[in-house]
Amino acid sequence: MSDATTQVLTGLDEARRRELAELYRDLHAHPELSFAEHRTAAEVARRVRSYGYEVTESVGRTGVVAVLKRGPGPVVLLRADLDALPLQERTGLPYASGADGVMHACGHDMHTACLLGALRLLAEGRGQWSGTVLAVFQPAEELGCGARAMVEDRLFKRFGKPSVVLGQHVVPLPAGTVGCHPGPAFAAADTLRVRLFGEGGHGWSPEAVIDPVVLAAATVLRLQTVVSREVAAVDSAVLTVGALRAGGDQAELEVDVRSHDARVRERMLAAVERIVRAEAAASGALRQPEIETTGSFPVLVNDPEATERTMTAIGTVLGTERLVDPGPLTAAEDVGVFGSAAGAPVCYWVFGGADPEEYARAEHTGTAARAIPANHSPHFSPAVEPTLTTGVTALVAGALAWLGPADG
Repeated sequence: MSDATTQVLTGLDEARRRELAELYRDLHAHPELSFAEHRTAAEVARRVRSYGYEVTESVGRTGVVAVLKRGPGPVVLLRADLDALPLQERTGLPYASGADGVMHACGHDMHTACLLGALRLLAEGRGQWSGTVLAVFQPAEELGCGARAMVEDRLFKRFGKPSVVLGQHVVPLPAGTVGCHPGPAFAAADTLRVRLFGEGGHGWSPEAVIDPVVLAAATVLRLQTVVSREVAAVDSAVLTVGALRAGGDQAELEVDVRSHDARVRERMLAAVERIVRAEAAASGALRQPEIETTGSFPVLVNDPEATERTMTAIGTVLGTERLVDPGPLTAAEDVGVFGSAAGAPVCYWVFGGADPEEYARAEHTGTAARAIPANHSPHFSPAVEPTLTTGVTALVAGALAWLGPADG
């Protein structure tokens, strides 16, 4: 561990950990949906301003940007997301969501608390580094458009282009571990709304009906062959029909397509359209189906050199035994938009949030995938510690791996 990292991290004492835990619980209890993160953004701005950062609010609608400059040197972008999900919480936690039907089920409250903790330590230890910390608290990650909204609001023209983009995501791995995969790390994701049109009627005269229920069912079953019969076994891909609503003279499907390769993505999207139109024709539909893209995430690619540099620094602090390579994940993230727009390398890692003992028991019995609630589950509840400490430590170590020395 470098002397600078050692000095900066001395501020993460027991009192600071308790304060961060209180902040995390407050954020968890007050979730807000995409582009409605007003309370969260205001709390972030208030705290970061008190640390000595220059703060700008309402970037990309509800985003917050905080800048701390200390002489010449690299510009390091540290990113956290703010928004929650439209989900009813079922964790039973004493600090569970106070908003009906809204929940921090993906850990963005943890991301925000960790970045706030890291920013305070970096501000207090500013004598240990030189350069610029560019903190970005992004709205609407769940919609896949928050990063783009901030870029289109002239993020880099207003605050400067970063030398590197760093960030992290809590996942159901044992708390205390950090994982990063170089290259394509998070999948491209396309969400489609498919509307199928039949012709309603009465059950006593099925010959007069173009049944949208049967049409939808046939389409769903055929879509299951896209990955198994049209994607090579060596390629990673997922196709999920997440919802089906049918009756009367219409049916609607929500289809999620994920991949790590542009060619695979194009092939899958083309197959979905072909199958949807062919099944409609086979059913004698009198009207062409409608296929609408409602959300899209690009592939998140971790720069190999940036990943090695950042993970080496984090491993030096946490211990290399706590580092893992999770491989390419089929989760989706829009943080890569910042790197692409700025022409900067990206290193985006995951860190564990599951209770280590519970995870070990579940892994021993082979039930970890079912027993440990994953992101977007109404039961998702990261262990407050050591998750917070790990996340703060990783961000500080990662940032200092890129910032210049104090005499720079």
